[in-house]
Amino acid sequence: MFESKNNLITKHEQAEFVITRVFDAPRKVVFKAWTDLEILKHWWGPKGFTWIEGKMNLLPGGMFHYGLLSPEGNEMWGKFVFRDIIQDERLTYVGSFSDKDCNTLRHPASATWPLSVLTILNFTEHEGKTILILHGIPVNANAEEINTFIAGHHGMQQGMKGTLDQLDEYLTNFYRRLN
Repeated sequence: MFESKNNLITKHEQAEFVITRVFDAPRKVVFKAWTDLEILKHWWGPKGFTWIEGKMNLLPGGMFHYGLLSPEGNEMWGKFVFRDIIQDERLTYVGSFSDKDCNTLRHPASATWPLSVLTILNFTEHEGKTILILHGIPVNANAEEINTFIAGHHGMQQGMKGTLDQLDEYLTNFYRRLN
């Protein structure tokens, strides 16, 4: 997804994180689940976390800001600043950990995690199912932050799998019941 210039592969480009998931729901429904706060709050976040609050302004330059509560009782805040929105096809945003006031913070468990990650979500539909491909790459990261991000790929795969499992469960329990 992120192309290298002159076919040279840099450490930064090796940092790209990719996950693909197929949902048994139309693309329009899956896209809405990512962009409608009243739906998003039912599935977004790591398994076991509880939604505290959130707000969303879905337009380029707008923000999704949310708070979650861990099973141990710790608050975790994050934000997405939207760059590009193509209805039912693509979302592009820069994601960061934050505080309750939207100030960008480091990962709560890693002093060398990149402050921001550019994420591109592509939604395609095939035979009534949605194929979601997520690409992520650090933004303005130094070598240590890039190495930390690369080392974290396995954990991110597991974490996003859990989050996307919750989306799949939401779609199964709510969308399919309505149709």
